[in-house]
Amino acid sequence: MAGLSVTEHVRELVEPLLAGAGLRLWDVEHAGSTLRVTVDRDGGVDLDALAEATRVVSGALDRADPVPGRYTLEVSSPGLERSLRTPAHFRHSVGADVTVKTTPGSEERRLEGRLEAADDEGVVVAGRRIPYADIERARTTFTWGSPAKPISKNKKAS
Repeated sequence: MAGLSVTEHVRELVEPLLAGAGLRLWDVEHAGSTLRVTVDRDGGVDLDALAEATRVVSGALDRADPVPGRYTLEVSSPGLERSLRTPAHFRHSVGADVTVKTTPGSEERRLEGRLEAADDEGVVVAGRRIPYADIERARTTFTWGSPAKPISKNKKAS
């Protein structure tokens, strides 16, 4: 496919196949000799889903050979705290708590709060509008529930 980057070619190749397996392609990254394909689905992915995704992706890559040279394929889930790199990532994560690092020169360099909205131009985090061009890095954040109260050593078991 002339004109496409490796990641774009892989995305076009595997996205419909993963959708057919009930999975959503979250991201494709090609760095050095590693091709990382991240998949997700509502409710999260388990080991069986990752094994199926690996089978589907590996088979498609073997047939089309879109990656020049040798590479290592990694297929994983985005995890609880996931990187947000595309407008689709942000739209999917509306309502989640996020941490955003903005580009140098921005009014606020780091923001944390609820991702309230996302469109094709930018996002709203904790009431502040941020254009995508001003976002250096962003990720969802996971907050554990309140810690359990310690059991008092003075109380007798009943």
